[in-house]
Amino acid sequence: MMTVAICERPEVTAAKNVVNGAEIMVQALIKQGMDVIFAYPGGCSMPLHQALTFHRDEVRTILPRHEQGGAFAAQGVARTTGKVGVCMGTSGPGATNLVTAIADAKMDSIPMVAITGQVPTTVIGTDAFQETPIVEICRAITKHHYLVTDVRDIPRVVKEAFHIANTGRPGPVLIDMPKNVQLATVSGDVDYDPPMNLPGYHPEVRKAHPNQIRQILAAIRESKKPVFYIGGGVIQADASEEFTKLARKTRIPVATTVMGIGAFPGDDEQSLHMLGMHGTVYSNFAVAEADLLIALGVRFDDRVTGKLEEFAKHGKIIHVDIDASEIHKNKVAHIPVVANVKQVLQGLNAMIADDDVPDTSAWWEKLNAWKKQYPLAYKDSGDFILPQYAIDELCRQTRAKNPYVCVGVGQHQMWAAQFFKFDEPRHWLSSSGLGTMGFGLPAAMGVQAQHPDSLVIDIDGDGCMLMNVQELATLHCEKLPVKILLLNNQHLGMVMQWEDRFHEGNRAHTYLGPVDHPEAVGAGEGAHYEETYPNFVQVARGFGVGAAQVRRKQDFPAALAEMLAYDGPYLLDVVCPYQEHVLPMIPSGKTVHDIIVE
Repeated sequence: MMTVAICERPEVTAAKNVVNGAEIMVQALIKQGMDVIFAYPGGCSMPLHQALTFHRDEVRTILPRHEQGGAFAAQGVARTTGKVGVCMGTSGPGATNLVTAIADAKMDSIPMVAITGQVPTTVIGTDAFQETPIVEICRAITKHHYLVTDVRDIPRVVKEAFHIANTGRPGPVLIDMPKNVQLATVSGDVDYDPPMNLPGYHPEVRKAHPNQIRQILAAIRESKKPVFYIGGGVIQADASEEFTKLARKTRIPVATTVMGIGAFPGDDEQSLHMLGMHGTVYSNFAVAEADLLIALGVRFDDRVTGKLEEFAKHGKIIHVDIDASEIHKNKVAHIPVVANVKQVLQGLNAMIADDDVPDTSAWWEKLNAWKKQYPLAYKDSGDFILPQYAIDELCRQTRAKNPYVCVGVGQHQMWAAQFFKFDEPRHWLSSSGLGTMGFGLPAAMGVQAQHPDSLVIDIDGDGCMLMNVQELATLHCEKLPVKILLLNNQHLGMVMQWEDRFHEGNRAHTYLGPVDHPEAVGAGEGAHYEETYPNFVQVARGFGVGAAQVRRKQDFPAALAEMLAYDGPYLLDVVCPYQEHVLPMIPSGKTVHDIIVE
């Protein structure tokens, strides 16, 4: 039986064969498989950091330069491995700095455990120094949350947190740890595998009935114009192999969401690539005319559907998702299946017969005609470096190395989704649901820490880069050789594109240069800038990161090769024309009939 005491000097307890709450927390995290943590210290998390120093052989503790960066780095671990990413901040502002990344993980269903220091329980609610009610703040953006008030609960809480984060529909879990609980000590044996107490939480029951599998197969067999619509749920379920097998067996075309990129090979002849607002014309046309839409691990979000009542209105909808709350939420399904996508795909592959395969030959003739008529392409830019060309060339030079590619949010994100082709899941990382600028660099930092021998690339914009530019210091100090392709158009490009399309080109604070420059009020017409602001080469070198700038298309391939060959982190500042728009584009709330192609 454990006995509890409070000790303000936890280092003394070792001689008494006693362990404090901070040490129990670290040991419990290790037992759950944590081998890297991104943690920024402060007064109310100091005991946890002290405990981490005694486990350097088991856990790599990486100090980000901002708590948000640490949480996105934890997502980099989770998104590429499927295991739970772990981050930590202190109380008050340290905790609130984690909030955006926690919300981002909730939107994209990323398994993450965020640990926050908290003021001692004796002063909670008194507006103590650096006190925030972080559990209340995060209640709506976490899958679950804990405020630990008893040191004896720590092993159970940690075990439950990891279980909840990575089962069912994954998501973030918050553990708030008051400082006095970290300092409280126990004597006796600590059980690091205690029974969990989660009444009502039974994610393991999500299996499809064989009759549901037969119903899906019957719908496929009867269809003439079927389309697969697949999302991040296929990747989260590690079901890409099963899906690819079914897709090739049925010869049904495949359209992916931005979260589903990589679940099916991007250059496969069956791929229609991404659908939705900036998806291909042919994927959107296909969904509009489909007589059967097979939606796997998706949520029918507005950036895919546009005007809901017009989306996929000509056919049946099969919707498979592990989260019952997603079924019928946005779009009514004719065949709803609440189940693990992988289990459903295994059942379909086991039961499908040759006569279940639809005749899609006429359908493919139409699809291929659309592909030929509306290809993903970009114009000849002379010696300007178009962002699309830069990403295309990056793909050409790196694809054989199977890189991990992280992106920020905006035009460069959509161009990367369009022009970089992925052969495997978990190699594309994008803040998709929340659309958080500043995601790319710290996410790449986490990926590189988890995959030290892999090529990790951050494709970023100049606006996004400045959101978490401080993590360049982390790359240098932690020896993380992330390569940054910075597409610099001196604008908040996606907002500027909407200004051009829907606000008569009136610039409303989307120019990132000096306010006395003509472009600040929309008068500039040049495609290049004599000077760019800030000077990203100087910024990067100031952080100890290799850097260069390139402006001419003829110089770009060599500059890119130099970046990729560099021994260490490197930023290539690519000066691009600001006039480029991401096309195709379906305006918000509109339909495929309103698609803009020029």
